[in-house]
This record gives sequence, structure tokens and C-alpha cells, in this order.
Amino acid sequence: MRARTAEDRQLLELVDPVAESLGLAVVRLRLMGGTQRRRLQIMAERIADHDISVEECARLSRAVSEVFDAADPIAGEYLLEVSSPGIDRPLTRLEDFALFEGFEARLETDRLVEGRKRFRGVLAGLDEGHVCIDLEGEEDTALIPFDWLVDAKLVLTDALLKRGAELRAQRGEPSDDGLPAEQDPND
Repeated sequence: MRARTAEDRQLLELVDPVAESLGLAVVRLRLMGGTQRRRLQIMAERIADHDISVEECARLSRAVSEVFDAADPIAGEYLLEVSSPGIDRPLTRLEDFALFEGFEARLETDRLVEGRKRFRGVLAGLDEGHVCIDLEGEEDTALIPFDWLVDAKLVLTDALLKRGAELRAQRGEPSDDGLPAEQDPND
């Protein structure tokens, strides 16, 4: 799921070593657009803590540009876009489902699982290559083969926003209201 097409997979083979040399991991790579001006979107994060700064995105962008200038893997013009996966991020690697256990997600498969292809619920871990998800409005936990997933994404919830605020506070970054993370706006 990190790369959707054969062309994406070829580009990922070039980008992965570059990212890893910077201590980063590629979460997802997509080459989008037609024959005119295409857009190469790379979502990345630090291997150590699943975060990334603007400076690290810029550093990865420059490093990928150098490799692509030499290898010329994309015909014609393209726009390179490097970003974080965001708070309601795509889940593209098996480890993502363990990392975000307890959070709400939407999943889609390429074939029927228990009579359907779309699932929404709370991630409940992993079981031998299967993603476990407690389905919304149901008592059952679905086991979905990871290899059958074509799309998976966290759902933006208060719990996910709270997690993001807690991570920012740990890093000493300002909160969304512009105050330092540890400062109470009522003080």
C-alpha cells in the first residue's frame, strides 16, 4: 500500500534508500496526474518516533531531487511534494496498525471479507498478518488479511487530536492555540 502502481514501486526503490540514509521511512509514495505536469507525493516520517519536521521534509526533497536528476526516472515535468503523513494519516505498513491500536480507522479491501469491502472501527492489533478491527456498531472483531487491503486511513477523532497534542507537548512545541504546550490558556 506504500506504492499503488508498478511505476510507484520503481520510484519507491529509488526513494527508500535515500530516506533511510536520513533516518526516515517512506509512509506512502504516489505519482499522480496525466501526461502534462505530474505530481510525485512522498509522505515520510522519522524511523525513531514516527514524526517529521519541515526541515527534514526539505532535506529529503533535496536528496530525492539529486537522485532523480541523475537517474531521470520520470519522463517529462513533475512536481515533487514531500510531507508528513498528517494526523489522519494513511496506514500503509503492517506496523502502522499496531502503532495506532485503539484508534478509529477506515479500511477497504480488494475482495469481500465477511460479505463486504469497507470497514470502520477501532484498530485492535494484529494477528498473524491480519489486521484486527472492532467494527463500529457490532460486537465482532474482524480479521482482515493485510495483503488484501487497498486503502486504510485513521479517522480524525478527538482521541487522535489529543494524541497529537500530547506528542507536541512532549516535544515542547506550541499548541494549536499558539500557546506553549504546557501553558494553560486560563492562567
